Amino acid sequence: MDKTPIKTTLRDSAAMRWTALLMLALAMFCAYIFMDILSPIKDLMLSERGWDSTAFGTMQGSETFLNVFVFFLIFAGIILDKMGVRFTALLSGAVMLVGALIKWYAVDDLFIGSSLEQWFTDNLNYIPLFDELGVSPFYQGMPASAKVAAIGFMIFGCGCEMAGITVSRGIVKWFKGRETALAMGSEMALARLGVATCMIFSPFFAKLGGNVSVSRSVAFGVVLMCIALIMFTVYFFMDKKLDAQTGEAEEKDDPFKISDLGQILTSSGFWLVALLCVLYYSAIFPFQKYAVNMLQCNLSFTEPEAGSFWAGTSVTIIQYIIMLVVAAAAFASNFMKNKGLKYGLLCVAVVALVVFCYMGYMRQSAETIFAVFPLLAVGITPILGSYVDHKGKAATMLVLGSLLLIACHLTFAFVLPIFKGSAIGGVVIAYVTILVLGASFSLVPASLWPSVPKLVDEKIIGSAYALIFWIQNIGLWLFPLLIGKVLDQTNPGVTDPTQYDYTWPLVMLASLGVAALLLGLVLKVVDKKKHLGLEEPNITD
Repeated sequence: MDKTPIKTTLRDSAAMRWTALLMLALAMFCAYIFMDILSPIKDLMLSERGWDSTAFGTMQGSETFLNVFVFFLIFAGIILDKMGVRFTALLSGAVMLVGALIKWYAVDDLFIGSSLEQWFTDNLNYIPLFDELGVSPFYQGMPASAKVAAIGFMIFGCGCEMAGITVSRGIVKWFKGRETALAMGSEMALARLGVATCMIFSPFFAKLGGNVSVSRSVAFGVVLMCIALIMFTVYFFMDKKLDAQTGEAEEKDDPFKISDLGQILTSSGFWLVALLCVLYYSAIFPFQKYAVNMLQCNLSFTEPEAGSFWAGTSVTIIQYIIMLVVAAAAFASNFMKNKGLKYGLLCVAVVALVVFCYMGYMRQSAETIFAVFPLLAVGITPILGSYVDHKGKAATMLVLGSLLLIACHLTFAFVLPIFKGSAIGGVVIAYVTILVLGASFSLVPASLWPSVPKLVDEKIIGSAYALIFWIQNIGLWLFPLLIGKVLDQTNPGVTDPTQYDYTWPLVMLASLGVAALLLGLVLKVVDKKKHLGLEEPNITD
């Protein structure tokens, strides 16, 4: 009998596999917070820095400008395929930190009255070619602070999107043939808690001590970018040890060739998945940047009495702890074999969610209401991921997600404004719609991203993810800009940032859901005809 011991590696250990995932997920958690750090304080940017919705939207859309128009994401995919996950992870963390520091300086008081402010006021008002094409990241009359913030956000966006494709590639590396969809879904569930964290703490730091300072919120984000870089550094050493055990030399032994792009671009399945991705994300991420202001415009709030518990700072910490209880209990329930423990944790999650929502209502602030956005997703994303791993049906889930997306945006556009005078009714509708929207979004990481390895050769997965992210970034650049322009065009003369009519921007986002629904149905037909395996389970053992 052969008694040669079977060689085990770090990824054969479930604990080490999931630890590596945790490092990547925590880094993206921090990135997601910074991505929307100004979103819940849009009204303060208008009042404190003199921005209008067009300036705000132009700055928010700038995050993806270099990725789209300088093709940085394509280069990022090439770097990932040639240099490997470790190097690209560290590089992306460093780039994000540099961009965050520039954005912080742009909104800090140090910038006001400086020679740089004057220079940016007088310059970058016309960019040859980009202006002619109508895609310039700046425009005549754009506040100098918004221009510099846009530059910082562009750099951050390069690092963030590079980190996104790196994390996806890293998960494939550590989980291939195992719980790939569950891992990707879990990573996104944790990362999206960054949205709730941002909604709760960005206004908290901006208004801390009764003295409004928007730069404090961005400084909070800069600290988190330092933490993200640390997480990527820890992952670097784990990944290096894994390669030492397996004898792999990362992707360097099979370098990227331009001809490889042909394999990707000639795949109809790839194009359908890529277009679905851009439609999904364009209907969610740009919306997040305006969601708090949209709620401010469609709900009637009464400021809590000064000096009360609900107006204090301690309530922010307490509500955040309750949010973590919701997320942890809902997430952990997915992994419990004991039914009593499983349903016990679900009950804890539901009760804590109700308490969280009640506190959001009592605080009478739009940002604490929208903070509920990722909480249902945290609980159901692992379920969906596990289902795709064991049962398949990824394309079907994308169709379902599109239907929910359409319903939510139309509810925000036409139903929520009807209840503006109702103190409780409007908030209840807002909570339910936000939770469902977050749940629909969880269908994307659980079903779409794990499908990519089925469409392209393993050695060019990094490039395939990069191309999808590049196509996605076109939407993430365009729609924040369009929402801002549509808001200003459909609200002429409105100076109060809480009095905008959001009907047309929301209808525009709902139309993206309709297009995604049609593409999802086409994808099901193509999958069945060409046997792409999108409806098949991921776990093959």
